Amino acid sequence: MRKISLILVLFLFSCKLMNREGTSEENPLPIAGTWKLLTGTTIAKGDTTTIQYTRGQSFIKIINKTHFAFMDHDLSKGKDSASAIYVSGGGPYTLHDSTYTEHLEYCSDRQWEGHDFSFTISIHQDTLVQKGVEKAQDIGVNRINLETYVRLKN
Repeated sequence: MRKISLILVLFLFSCKLMNREGTSEENPLPIAGTWKLLTGTTIAKGDTTTIQYTRGQSFIKIINKTHFAFMDHDLSKGKDSASAIYVSGGGPYTLHDSTYTEHLEYCSDRQWEGHDFSFTISIHQDTLVQKGVEKAQDIGVNRINLETYVRLKN
């Protein structure tokens, strides 16, 4: 009887450690964290544009168990009007295997709000790569987007 009671107590304790996504506090989702965008490449209508986010601007994405948020701004603090940038947004996301889908609920460019964007992601050590098609017909967006992030340390 003691053996069964001990097993039951251990089982209940392990269930308590699990959160609603089925991950333990010791093993959080591998995508959760703060990520700094290094490069972003878009391909639209045959034109390829690559931005180095380590020069003149900074873009981070923060991902927790249920939501993501991103912020992008220029490093000149808006003093150079030709390169003044501020963009932010966020909302809930889903993650199924390597398919990461963002639902953009909030965005400083309001016409992007309400759209879903799915990406295939891969994480290798401290690097996150996401690739997908950003498509929103009502605002004329249809492009391939490839982004490479590095995890920021505490």
